[in-house]
Amino acid sequence: MTETSEKQEKVILVGIAGEDAEEALSSLMELEELAGTAGAKVLEIFIQSRDLPHPGTYLGSGRLAELKERVRELEADGIICDDELSPAQNRNLEDALQVKVMDRSLLILDIFARRAATSEGKIQVELAQLRYRATRLTGKGTALSRLGGGIGTRGPGESKLETDRRSIHNRISKLKADLKEVVRHRDLMREKRKNSAVPVVAIVGYTNAGKSTLLNTLTGADILAEDKLFATLDPTTRSLALPGGEEVLLTDTVGFIQKLPHHLIDAFKSTLEEALYADVILHVVDASGPRMKQQMETVYATLKDLGVEKKPVITAFNKCDLPLGDAFLYDAQAEEALRISARTGAGLMELKETISRILQEQKVYIDRVFSYTEAAALGRIRKYGNLVKEEYTPEGVRIEAYVPKGLV
Repeated sequence: MTETSEKQEKVILVGIAGEDAEEALSSLMELEELAGTAGAKVLEIFIQSRDLPHPGTYLGSGRLAELKERVRELEADGIICDDELSPAQNRNLEDALQVKVMDRSLLILDIFARRAATSEGKIQVELAQLRYRATRLTGKGTALSRLGGGIGTRGPGESKLETDRRSIHNRISKLKADLKEVVRHRDLMREKRKNSAVPVVAIVGYTNAGKSTLLNTLTGADILAEDKLFATLDPTTRSLALPGGEEVLLTDTVGFIQKLPHHLIDAFKSTLEEALYADVILHVVDASGPRMKQQMETVYATLKDLGVEKKPVITAFNKCDLPLGDAFLYDAQAEEALRISARTGAGLMELKETISRILQEQKVYIDRVFSYTEAAALGRIRKYGNLVKEEYTPEGVRIEAYVPKGLV
C-alpha cells in the first residue's frame, strides 16, 4: 500500500517597502512564520521600494520581470504577497508569473481552516473564505471550481465553491443564519454569566504571545499550546479562584495579528466581542519578541475597532524566563503591568492578586442584615464578593462586604 503526503510548497515572499523599510521587513518576517505554520518552505524574501503597490500588478514592471526570473531560477511553486491583493492584481500576477499567487489574507484563512475544531469555528472560517473568494469571481471563469492541494484549498474545499455567484451567496446566507444561531446561544451564555455576577476576565494578545499556556497554567485547562501562530482558534472559558476565594471566569480569545483580514474580523466578531463584555482585559505580551511594541499597538488598535476602549487593562509581559536584553517593559495604556512566565509560573500569584485588586475597585460596599432564610444570597456574596465582616445577630446575619454591582 502506497502512502501519500501533501507536497511542501516552495514559495517566494513578496512585499512593498515604503518610508519605513524596517516595519516592512518586520511584517515580511512575520509572513515567513505564517508560511511555515501553513506548511510552506520560504525560498526567498523579495522586496520593492515604492510608496504604494502598483494598482495592476502589485510590483512595478522592472521588479516584476526580476521576480519572474527568480521564480524560474528557484523553481518556486508560488509567491505570497504581504498585502491583500485585488482581483486584478492577483489575476495579472498569475498571468505574468505562471505560478500560484497568494496573499497574506488567503494564507491566514488557510491557517484558520487548519485550526478550527468546533462547529462554530468551522462555520466562521468557511464564511470568511467564501466572502474572500466571492470578490474574486470576476474574470476567473471556471478557475474556482478546480481541485488541488496546498495552501488556500483547505476548509470548505474548492469542490464546494461553485463558479456561479448565486450559489456562493446562497451558501454565505446559509452560513450566516447558522452563525446567527451560534451567536444567539453565546449571547444567552453571556447573559447567564452576567446574572450570576461572576466577573469575567478576557485574555487578549498577539498570536503566539502565550495566552493558551497562561490559561492552562492558571486553571489546569487542557488547551493546545504550541510555539506557532494561531495554535488555537476556538475560545475557551475556565473558572479561576483568586487569592481571597473569589471566583472569576477567564476567557481566551483568538490571537490578533497585523493586517488581520477584514473577512475574519467580520466572521469572528462574536468571538472577539468576548472582550467587549468582560470586566477586565488581561493583555498578554510576548516580552521576548523583537516586535513587542508593534504587536502591542496592533492589539490596542484591534480592541479600539471592536469598541473596547474603557475597560481596565492588566498587561502581563510574558516569557520573562527568556533573555530580554535591556528591554524596558512599560505600557502606558494599562492600569497595571507586571512580568510573568506562563511556562514556569513566575509572577502568576502577583497576577492573580492584581486581578483581584482591579475587580475590587469595581465593586460596591454593602452593610446590611440578611435574615437566616436568605442563605442563597449569603452564599453568593461569599462566592463572588469580598467579605469584610460577618456577624450573627438575633435578627439575622450582618454582612459587610464588597460585591459586584450586578449582584447588588
